[in-house]
Amino acid sequence: MSSPPPSTSPAPASYPPEKQQAQQPQRPPPLITSNSSNMPGGAPAATHFVGTSATQDDVGTFNGGSYRVSHRDTNTILTIQLAVGCPLTAKPGVMIAMSPSMTLRGSVKFSLKKMVVGGEMAHSTFTGPGELLLAPAALGDITSIRLGGAATDVWSVGRDAFLACTQGIVKDYKAQSFSKAMFSGEGLFVYKISGSGILWLQSFGAIVRKDLHEGEKYIVDNGHLVAWNCKYVLERVASGGIISGLSSAEGLVCKFAGPGTVLLQTRNPQMFAAWIAAHSGTA
Repeated sequence: MSSPPPSTSPAPASYPPEKQQAQQPQRPPPLITSNSSNMPGGAPAATHFVGTSATQDDVGTFNGGSYRVSHRDTNTILTIQLAVGCPLTAKPGVMIAMSPSMTLRGSVKFSLKKMVVGGEMAHSTFTGPGELLLAPAALGDITSIRLGGAATDVWSVGRDAFLACTQGIVKDYKAQSFSKAMFSGEGLFVYKISGSGILWLQSFGAIVRKDLHEGEKYIVDNGHLVAWNCKYVLERVASGGIISGLSSAEGLVCKFAGPGTVLLQTRNPQMFAAWIAAHSGTA
């Protein structure tokens, strides 16, 4: 009588590790694409990805409450729990829902500067106790910045990027030079954020964070800027004359220099608006 064929089922979990290893089929080692010997034309080292990454899930606390950023990257929701008497300032129209115990008060601060630059004069103040849900107006993400109150801890924020902030955050407009206003995509004024507390920013698309070391430079298309805390200059990167610059749509960019951090958004609102306009007349 012939013996039954050997079993091909995986080794039981009770087997010693060395026997389980022996039962597994041998697989070829993974292809390392950053090794130039494995690529026909070579490839840069994997370190060129260091420092550029998508913003991770965000959970934290602050004086008088806690928060959670969920449903990343384009349907993001900011959930905030506020203690009794704790206020929070938010952009008008971003509230999804709130507890009935919360108090909402709207206010208007008139400013000639805001009127000239088209800034928002109204803001909403929510006071605890209770739960508050906020979300960006567009299909975008939310990230938080914690400011410690130092004089050097100042961020420049795009006019449409502000979402909400805790008590202690100081929000003001700062004028840019004419050239930066024309080509940075942020107009003549940007928000200058300082103080002590937490600032929440919104984006169009997902948010990418780039940390720059001392002397490190990074080039960003102006339509993808969200916020930054380092110096930058305008620079032309397209070559081949005016026709090349116009056809590539990448002629003028912002060149940042470290140390500092730049927050980017994966979608360009102006380009998206142009895409909608180009396709709105199709049947």
